[in-house]
Amino acid sequence: MNLLSGLFKSRDKPKNRLGIGASFLFGSTSSGKSVNERTAMQTTAVYACVRILSEAIAGLPLHLYRYRSDGGKEKIPSHPLYYLLHDEPNPEMTSFVFRETLMGHLLIWGNAYAQILRNGRGQAVALYPLLPSKMEVSRSASGALVYTYYRDADESGINPKGGYITLRSDEILHIPGLGFDGLIGYSPIAMAKNAIGMSLATEEYGASFFANGANPGGVLEHPGVVKDPDRLRESWQAQFSGVNAHKVAVLEEGLKFQQMSIPPEQAQFLETRKFQINEIARIFRVPPHMVGDLEKSSFSNIEQQSLEFVKYTLDPWVVRWEQALQQSLLMPSEKSSLFIKFNLDGLLRGDYQSRMTGYATGRQNGWLSANDIRELENMNRISVEEGGDLYLINGNMTKLADAGLFGSKTVKEETK
Repeated sequence: MNLLSGLFKSRDKPKNRLGIGASFLFGSTSSGKSVNERTAMQTTAVYACVRILSEAIAGLPLHLYRYRSDGGKEKIPSHPLYYLLHDEPNPEMTSFVFRETLMGHLLIWGNAYAQILRNGRGQAVALYPLLPSKMEVSRSASGALVYTYYRDADESGINPKGGYITLRSDEILHIPGLGFDGLIGYSPIAMAKNAIGMSLATEEYGASFFANGANPGGVLEHPGVVKDPDRLRESWQAQFSGVNAHKVAVLEEGLKFQQMSIPPEQAQFLETRKFQINEIARIFRVPPHMVGDLEKSSFSNIEQQSLEFVKYTLDPWVVRWEQALQQSLLMPSEKSSLFIKFNLDGLLRGDYQSRMTGYATGRQNGWLSANDIRELENMNRISVEEGGDLYLINGNMTKLADAGLFGSKTVKEETK
């Protein structure tokens, strides 16, 4: 124990920065737009990516299993934790909403937190999400991780002014994203804030451009001296901008209008907006066709892209979730016999014809029974008497060695 304590003391406080450099937090960008968790979600591509991944994780079946002595596994719905994970983590949320909320936090802030309420035996009886923006992770004097959460006045029934609450590590479910020290994740949005800021800037430019009647700006030239240029500018703005942009302008006293701004088509405005969609999809590793960009997708490759989405995008998140849940929610005495598992089979299923072909192969080669197939298709089992659990093989198939013996035996019998 002393060795572990000394190890913790020798480690630095959890952080989201390297050395003494500035942390990768939300803030201003090179485009001049401020990026934070709210402005980023106003970008359609960010919102789409966060929604896709959050709903995908929330919709996966989540079960608690026990290792069997024969090497298999079995669900244990009688365990209190099974109900928390599969149905209701707390009286106010379903499992879907809880996981969707935490996954959204993980994608925006890079960390997901939930408070664990335990009974007298140490078993988890409720899970409540906590906002990452109000959480501070540090170390106690002994070196153990400590979570300090700030509660606003409307959250605190005891202190009308709000205040800080200190929670031990066994009272917190913490799912960190990719980070510098393995303890605190950094936000994908904060790391890529310039790309998102550019998307916000182009969107705002497009909105103001069309609000101005889709006409670029320019200057009014006068051959002489204008006595009141501000009044002239305001008059022109009132008569020929916005909804009045397409009115016929009558220029007097030698006035000339000269266009100054680069037209959007020359500035490749649409191409920039389209590229930013792919840029944001790249941040979250979401296939572009899933956020509405079908330019490089076809019927022949969308299915393959969807399978790659499960394998290369969802699967790492699933493993991160499973291991964090097991580490925080299982009691020390249960970790050698129980485990938590998401079921990805539904997302990996092919079309109907491909599934039937695969089932036929498994059935004919003896590694699938009728009930195995029916369970995969969410159908009721058939009885043992009807052959539901029989494993069959094609009668024409035999081992090569036996085939040789059979052939030599037949020749000998025929020569007698």
